[in-house]
Amino acid sequence: MHWDNYGPVEVRHVQPYQAVKVYRCPGCDHEIAIGLGHKVVVPVDSPDDRRHWHTGCWERQTRRNPRYSA
Repeated sequence: MHWDNYGPVEVRHVQPYQAVKVYRCPGCDHEIAIGLGHKVVVPVDSPDDRRHWHTGCWERQTRRNPRYSA
C-alpha cells in the first residue's frame, strides 16, 4: 500500500499490553506479534484504512518520506 495516496495521517503508539491481536506490517510484510508495541497509522481522511506497523518499519518509512513523520 502506498501511503502517498492518503494525505495526512495520525500515528498512534500501541503499548505492549495493548497489543492483543496479531497484525501484518505493510513495511516488511511480517507479523506483529501479540504483546509487541508498535505504531497504528490512520489516514485522517480514511480512518478505515488504518494499518499497524512495526515501530522500526514506520521510522524507516518516515526517513524515506518525511511527509509522514509522527
